[in-house]
Amino acid sequence: MDAREMKIKAAAAALEHVEDGMKLGIGTGSTADEFVRLLAEKVAGGMRVEGVPTSERTARLCLELGITLRSLDELPELDLTIDGADELDARLTLIKGGGGALLREKIVACASKKMIVIADETKQVEMLGAFPLPIEVNPFGQTATRIAIERAAHRLGLSGELKLRSSGQDLFHTDGGHLIIDASFGRIPDAEALSAELAAIPGVVEHGLFINIASLAIIAGPAGARTLKPL
Repeated sequence: MDAREMKIKAAAAALEHVEDGMKLGIGTGSTADEFVRLLAEKVAGGMRVEGVPTSERTARLCLELGITLRSLDELPELDLTIDGADELDARLTLIKGGGGALLREKIVACASKKMIVIADETKQVEMLGAFPLPIEVNPFGQTATRIAIERAAHRLGLSGELKLRSSGQDLFHTDGGHLIIDASFGRIPDAEALSAELAAIPGVVEHGLFINIASLAIIAGPAGARTLKPL
C-alpha cells in the first residue's frame, strides 16, 4: 500500500463520522484533499453539508467538486473539523502548518465541537519535533521576531535553524499575508511550554502546535485504519 492509498483509507474512515446536515471545517493538505474528494462523492449522492475551508487551496477544490461553502463568519460554530497533521503524538498534540494554513486551520478547529485528525502512520511519533515547527509571523519586524523566537527556544533548551519559508525565488506568504519561519528544533519535550513562549512574542501571529484540540485521530497503515484517542 503506497502513501496515497493510506491517506485515502484514513479519509474514508473519517467520512463515516460525517452526518447529513453537518457544518464542517475542511482542512488543508494532501490527506485533507482525499477527504474532500470522498466527501464530494457523498454530496453528489444527496448528502447535505456546508463546509468552511481552512485555505484558499481547499476552497478551490471544494468548489470544483460541488461542495457548498460558507465563511466562518456565516457559520461561526461548526459540528466537526477534519484535517491532517504533519506530526502527532500519543496525546494527539499536533504539529501542523506544512501547507502554510496553520492560522486558519487552528481558528476553524477551535470553532468546532470536535476535530478529527487523519494521517498515515508515518506521521505518528513518540515525541514531536522531527518535522520543523511552522511559526507564522508578521512581516513587520520579522528579524526581531526571529531573534525573540531564538531566545525563547534557548530558555527551553532548544536550538536549531530558523528558516524563512520560500516559494520559488520569493518568500512564501500565507493566505493572510504573513510569513512563516520553519523552526528545526528537533525533539520538543515540552510542547505546552514552547507554545506559551511563542504566544508571548508580539510578532508571532500563530504557531503550528495544536494542543488539546484534536478529539480523535484516524491513522492508516498497511493493515488498515485505526482510531486513537488522546492519552
